Amino acid sequence: MSTTTATAEKAPLDEVMMAMDVVDTLRHRQDLVERELAGEDREKRLIDKLREIYHQQGIEVTDDVLKEGVKALEESRFAYAPPKSSLGVTLARLYVKRRRWGPAVLAILLVAALGLGGYFLAYRPFQQAQIEGARIELAEKLPAQMDALYQTIFEETKVQQAATEAEQLRERGKKAAAEGNRAGAEQAIAGMTALRDKLRQEYQLRIVNREGQKTGFWTFPEVNTAATNYYVVVEAIDNDGKALTLPVTNEENGQTENVSTWGVRVPESTYRSVEADKRDDGIVQRNVLGLKEYGFLDVDYVMPVQGGAVTRW
Repeated sequence: MSTTTATAEKAPLDEVMMAMDVVDTLRHRQDLVERELAGEDREKRLIDKLREIYHQQGIEVTDDVLKEGVKALEESRFAYAPPKSSLGVTLARLYVKRRRWGPAVLAILLVAALGLGGYFLAYRPFQQAQIEGARIELAEKLPAQMDALYQTIFEETKVQQAATEAEQLRERGKKAAAEGNRAGAEQAIAGMTALRDKLRQEYQLRIVNREGQKTGFWTFPEVNTAATNYYVVVEAIDNDGKALTLPVTNEENGQTENVSTWGVRVPESTYRSVEADKRDDGIVQRNVLGLKEYGFLDVDYVMPVQGGAVTRW
């Protein structure tokens, strides 16, 4: 390629660059533009002034380039006009400033991802497992437990009353389980368990005969002050000689308490017999009031009693 051809190809670019320089000079000399463009022949005067400025700098600029620069200034050809606001412009600006907001957004997205992941991958499966476990327990496990308790009671009881009570409890419990009432189902199981344990109990109902404790006492009932209630104080002693704590209903207030000693209401004749037995030598020789045997619900009394009891005196 010849030097002449290369120069011819470069010339237009040089002229454009020079025109841009002219425009830049005009922008920095805004007072010159305003003054020279205010009157007639403004273009000629402005070109003369520009030529002088460039001549002082040792730069020779052709009139065509100077004219092109003045024209470009008037047309704002080389001026930057910011784009109008739009979604694309906003997104572009955000992208340019990504170093500023990127780390914070990334951290937020990471936290959100971890939270959602934990919820869907851990909590939700755990919750569903809990729900399914509760459903299976109500539909299968608790009813099966009721059936097992009923079968045990039916086989061990020696009285029809225990089997009847167990059947009633089982029916109520299964109905509660079918309705989704877990508390009702568990209450039925607790009742059947207590019934089974009561059947298995074996103990003697002994009259208390210890120093510092009463063997018997009498009271005037509030509902009939003309009458007298007689009680002997008893405790339940199992086959190993251990005193048991049992639920006893106080006939004076209707409240049931777990106690180790309580008063059993007896006829005056029984009370006087125990009193005479103790007065003889300070020891109650016939100290067994009743027996509770395996398979039975109630105590089999060996002395006459009237059935009531008190837990406080």
